[in-house]
Amino acid sequence: MNIKEKLKNGPFLFDGAMGTYYSLLTGEPGNMCEEAALSSPELIFGIHREYIEAGADAITSDTFSANRPSFGGSSEKCAEVIAAAWKLALQAAGNTDVIPFASIGPVNCLPGNEEQEKEYKWVADRFLELGAKHFIFETFSRTGCLASVAKYIKNKDPEVFIIACFSINADGFTTEGTFAGDLLFEMSQCADIDILGFNCGVSAGRMIDVMKRLKRRGLDRLAMALMPNAGYPVIKNNRAFYEGDPYYFATKLAEMTVKGAQIVGGCCGTTPAHIAEARKLLDSSASEDDSEDITDDDSILRAPSSESRFWRKLESGRRVTAVELDPPADIDLTKFMNGVKDLKNADVDIITIADCPIGRARMDSSLLACKITREEGVEALPHMTCRDRNLNATKALVMGQYAEGIRNILIVTGDPVPTAERDEVKSVYQFNSRKMAAFMSSLNERMFPQQMHLFGALNVNANNFDTQIRLAKMKQREGIVGFLTQPVLTPEAFENLKRARAELSGYILGGIIPVVSERNARFMNNEISGINVDDKVTEMYAGKSREEAEDLAVSISAEIAGRIMPYTNGLYIMTPFQRTGLVSRIIAKIKELDGGGNQV
Repeated sequence: MNIKEKLKNGPFLFDGAMGTYYSLLTGEPGNMCEEAALSSPELIFGIHREYIEAGADAITSDTFSANRPSFGGSSEKCAEVIAAAWKLALQAAGNTDVIPFASIGPVNCLPGNEEQEKEYKWVADRFLELGAKHFIFETFSRTGCLASVAKYIKNKDPEVFIIACFSINADGFTTEGTFAGDLLFEMSQCADIDILGFNCGVSAGRMIDVMKRLKRRGLDRLAMALMPNAGYPVIKNNRAFYEGDPYYFATKLAEMTVKGAQIVGGCCGTTPAHIAEARKLLDSSASEDDSEDITDDDSILRAPSSESRFWRKLESGRRVTAVELDPPADIDLTKFMNGVKDLKNADVDIITIADCPIGRARMDSSLLACKITREEGVEALPHMTCRDRNLNATKALVMGQYAEGIRNILIVTGDPVPTAERDEVKSVYQFNSRKMAAFMSSLNERMFPQQMHLFGALNVNANNFDTQIRLAKMKQREGIVGFLTQPVLTPEAFENLKRARAELSGYILGGIIPVVSERNARFMNNEISGINVDDKVTEMYAGKSREEAEDLAVSISAEIAGRIMPYTNGLYIMTPFQRTGLVSRIIAKIKELDGGGNQV
């Protein structure tokens, strides 16, 4: 009997987790248990047999991380592991009706879809050469190249059966910020994948909660394979343990089948005991459909309505002025709040607040944005970096911002935190600005009655501006509606700005930073990433007093504003050293040169 016939006969039960059960038995980390197929074949065979004797209809080969990058790039070693692991799965299944599945996990360590696709195809070829007819792609966080890999496999053997499972969190998002429903809809268009579903990331109860949300949107029918964790992990002696009760876990699996899941099984923390309990309940048909609604965390926020005057002005075609004010590096807000008052009197449209610029801890930009919006009635555009934030922290923060009347956000990846340890720099990022924009766009669709307008950064001083344009277009596809550029202080930056205007559809706020001294110009040119100052500008400040330098800054900034005006929708002025009085003078000068400021 093949799997399609088995699925017609009722719920189909997969095994539990190889990695965490291996770790439980041996006391060793389970993240590379694939090598045990060579070093301890009797142990891997025994684990397969335990799951089969517990009642599993299918077992997955011990190959989740069996790819060449995991083995230092060695094709020979990886192929040897795959062959040994597949042989053990076949031997364990023996003459039973149990179906071995070739397990393939994500290869996120390779750059770009193209390199990853090559690796998945190489791994798939090894299994196809061994005669594998059933594949499961597990714990993926994005669709990536899965569709093309599935097509590649089916072209080689049309009889192959393919399952694709994605890892989600309790809110129904992948680690890259894609909503489960969007992911399912996209992958449902792929005819080469037979079953879609979810594994890992959440417990059984939480996975049911996510399914209820999908059901409200009519998407639950697409998710047919559900393999949750055994519970919530508990850390003991730097190791993760799952203490979920097998019977409770089994009742939730049974409930999933009543709700339409054709395939159920277990991921992290599940043991043969969990699968044995599930087998009993599935065979006894003792499951009940608990249809009681849960609190839908994706329901529309009932926060007070607060339209953005800045956004209305931008949409109407009038020019806007955004001014950046750095947050304080200590707890004294006096100078910052006085600066806000100065800018309010200068009639700026919105104040932008950097998020720990140059990787240095400063007062939180979002809290300050809420404060000045509430206390001064000034619109704020907080910068939000991806640094030090995961999806939960991002969602929690944005909900708070919305409730406080924030409607505009600048999303940037953020400067890395300086450290001697390279791995520490990498570890503070869960996603980049494009992925964060996609996540925020999803929240816009599902949560906010009024849009959170998402802006991005554009570095017109980049050496390779082709890359900047390409990334900007990708950001636009993810929901970015406009860009704030780095300062335009060189002919090259001006030409790049003109090109951006020609190629991008979003609003553009041209960057201006007043140079206040020769020393300041040289510092920015050498110490601040993304800022280039023309040598001619630097030379103009030589020997100038502070008063003379400020007069020159007003003149140069107003001249730049006039020059970039045809290619922008407004200005983004960065305040040097909290000199809001200087910025106010610049704004007044621009209005004067613009004939009264009707367009500023």
